Amino acid sequence: PSGTGKSTVCRELRARDPELRYSVSCTTRPPRPGERNGRHYRFLTPSAFGRLRAAGGLLEWARVHGACYGTPRRFVEERIRAGEVILADIDVQGAAKIRKALRGAVVSVFLLPPSWRRLETRLRRRRDTDPAAIR
Repeated sequence: PSGTGKSTVCRELRARDPELRYSVSCTTRPPRPGERNGRHYRFLTPSAFGRLRAAGGLLEWARVHGACYGTPRRFVEERIRAGEVILADIDVQGAAKIRKALRGAVVSVFLLPPSWRRLETRLRRRRDTDPAAIR
């Protein structure tokens, strides 16, 4: 789930192994402070996201907390053809969809927070999640 440390783990893995190819997800949510388009996410308008999805340009997509997120198909497929290892920061449903689309050529890691109280604290600190969704 959100707030478990997926982005932190991905950042550490990338720092330790520069050959990992990070899949930058697309999203319709606004950038958080410090996030850069193309580095942290590809920030798209809802209509641009919809066109990409309709054209088959996403391996998977989901609506989370009112925003859409998706994994670009072209990037992933090109990297696989090149024999590269891809790292993606996605949720459980997205991982299952990608595993199915890529016929199992996927290794996934599921992260849980240290405690539910700690997760609640993290989400409240981020201030980008609806308080009703945190409960």
